[in-house]
This record gives sequence, C-alpha cells and structure tokens, in this order.
Amino acid sequence: MTISSRNPVHSVMWLILAFFNAAGLMVLVGAEFIAMLLVIVYVGAVAVLFLFVVMMLDIDLAEVRAGVARYFAIGLALAVALAAEILIAIGAWEAGGVKIARRVAPIDGNVPNIQAIGDLLYTRYLFVFEGAGLVLLVAMIGAIVLTHRERSGVRPQNISRQNARRPQDATRNTQPTIGGGVEL
Repeated sequence: MTISSRNPVHSVMWLILAFFNAAGLMVLVGAEFIAMLLVIVYVGAVAVLFLFVVMMLDIDLAEVRAGVARYFAIGLALAVALAAEILIAIGAWEAGGVKIARRVAPIDGNVPNIQAIGDLLYTRYLFVFEGAGLVLLVAMIGAIVLTHRERSGVRPQNISRQNARRPQDATRNTQPTIGGGVEL
C-alpha cells in the first residue's frame, strides 16, 4: 500500500504502519532493542520527516505518473533481476550450498537483550560508542555552521537592556480621540 497508494500522505502513513509491523515482528522474535530502534528512529524521525516534507511540497501527480510510465521498462527489468536473484538464493539454500557457522554466544542466555547490549556498549565498545557520538556532534555543529548566515537589518538581542527595563517604561497611557487611532 505504501507504493500503490495514490495520495502521498496516505503512502507515508502506510509506511509508518509498515515500520510498526516490522517492530512488532522484532518483538515476537525477541529483539526488543531493534524494535525500539525501529519505532524511535524510523517512525519517530524518518517517517515524520517524510510526512512533513510531503505535506509542505506541492507535488504534481500528473508529472509523477508520467515519470513512472517513462521508466516502467527499466523498473520492470530490475524487478525481474531481483526476483531471479532471490530465487537463485533460495535454490542455493535448499541445495545445501550455504553453511552457517554455529558459534556459542559469549553472553548468558538469561540476560535480557537490552542489558547485554548496554553491557557491551559501556564496557568493551565504550570508545567506539563515544567516537560515534563525537562524529554525530561534529556533523550537527557542521550543519548549523553551514546553514547559519549573517542577515542585514536584524537587530541583535540586548539582554542587559531587557532586564533593566521597568514596567513604567514599557507602557504608555493615552487618551485617544474617537476615530483618531493610536499614535505609535
């Protein structure tokens, strides 16, 4: 429904439902952390961003349909190639050509997934975790610096002047005449 929906807003709503569905499947499998990541990152950030972008843009549906019709043959060829790859992979799996190495998990099976991930992140992979946070901080500061621009004609805020302002200086009592308006 995400792909076949005619309304872009409905398409994004179906995408949000698909993300919740995937999160539910992760909970059923026992991967609670992955489920929460799906909900927080994809539904909370990406899908809401898509929804706002789609609602703010004025999308010409006739032009979109013309683009789909123009690239239909290429899309169909890619879909057939992808389906063939999936069938080949399933055939190789059934033939026994794919061997999976079984390893014993280094974490006790009684420990919840989230606690095990937290133990690993804050002990063994602490520096990598902090490095990823540092990279994200630098990216955020870089985005702010790149989008910040000096504007002319804008008065800067003077906080000391605002704090020194008295209520008597802020208001002015006048007696306007009828129909005369207020002088600013």
